[in-house]
Amino acid sequence: MKLSEHFTYEKLIEFCMPSIFMMLFTSFYVVIDGLFISNFIGKTSFAAVNIIIPFLLMIGGFGFMIGTGGSALVSKTLGEKKIELAGKHFSMLILFAIIFGIGISIISILFLEDICIILGANRDMMSDCLIYGKVLLIFNVSYMLQNIFQTFLVTAENPKLGLRVTVLAGMANMVLDALFIVGFNWGVFGAALATGISQTAGTVIPLVYFIVSKESILKLTKTDIKWHVILKSCSNGMSEVMTSISTSVISIVYNLQLLKFAGENGVAAYGAIMYVQFIFISIYLGYDIGTAPIIGYNYGAKNHLELKNMLKKSLVLLFLSGIVLFLAAQVGTDIISRVFVGYDLELFNMTSKAFRIFSVSFLIVGFNTFSSSFFTALNNGFVSAIISFMRTFVFQIVAVLVLPIFYGLSGIWAATIVSEVLAFLVGISFIIGLGKFYNYI
Repeated sequence: MKLSEHFTYEKLIEFCMPSIFMMLFTSFYVVIDGLFISNFIGKTSFAAVNIIIPFLLMIGGFGFMIGTGGSALVSKTLGEKKIELAGKHFSMLILFAIIFGIGISIISILFLEDICIILGANRDMMSDCLIYGKVLLIFNVSYMLQNIFQTFLVTAENPKLGLRVTVLAGMANMVLDALFIVGFNWGVFGAALATGISQTAGTVIPLVYFIVSKESILKLTKTDIKWHVILKSCSNGMSEVMTSISTSVISIVYNLQLLKFAGENGVAAYGAIMYVQFIFISIYLGYDIGTAPIIGYNYGAKNHLELKNMLKKSLVLLFLSGIVLFLAAQVGTDIISRVFVGYDLELFNMTSKAFRIFSVSFLIVGFNTFSSSFFTALNNGFVSAIISFMRTFVFQIVAVLVLPIFYGLSGIWAATIVSEVLAFLVGISFIIGLGKFYNYI
């Protein structure tokens, strides 16, 4: 299917399904990491990895910024029928990501111990935090490029290749986890190495495709750095890096609050919930990746009727899927908790109770991620960043600091619900305002 088509519900789902499965599979192999660490290394190492992961995701989030923001600009350029210029923009963004990724990885490794202390790592956790962090920072460029290529394969009208690459990388990660952790007994180092190798596999294949493919509408070519294009792409994708940074900061606050109210068990329970949340939210992230190039293309082509069509159909699909995911989470809470922490009854009970509360947020989280992605695709990074920043930082940090005062540990688990409801109100306000302006609604 082409970005220029009129999308019915069936076509929209078919076009986005590879991206959804791609993100789902990505989440599965991230979760497999957590399962191996929790069940075969121990809950202290599991807590240690969950301490450092927010920082690693924050660094990798710059890849999402370049990918989503750059994709919005490239899609708009394709909609304007400037195919050669779109290819140059694409190539420039890949070059910039490599240079930027190397630089930020070196700086992070140099200051990693100080970072771990700030994140709340204690003496028991520090060794595992440093090992896991250093190994994955070495592979950080691969992680960033993998995130970028996932988005641009959709823009290049080949989302199925993105899915195949993700499946291959995921299978490699699962097999290597079993080999390195269970077979070789390499502990946290083995888990990090397995993830890094799989990320590299997920980068090399798209890289070769964009160099040698004769069918792709996007190709890697010789290019120069043009800072106005870089700045435009980064400003478009600011909400994504804002989400990553905010989520990392919020995770730190959550971990500190949980250490205060529930100790190491609280951090481990939160880690299990975050892994499961990643699976559920990945469905929405996949949908956002799939729809963003369509929205960007039609914005560039000034096809407001198709933009209106995309918005209305997306809202229907997101609200229906929210109900389904909420019910699935409620029914599967005990099973999910047992898989992660069934070896410890106290931790299992805490995780199960927490997830039942937390999963209420699944009812509206899909709309909130889409509203931010929608404005990114419209090349309106400012509004997208506002929605994302309020949702992932301001509302979250206020809720997680205030609610425990009145409701204790349950208040920490409910903080996400409150923040998602407030973010929904902000997002719907912007969309209604835009809809009236363009006569969408």
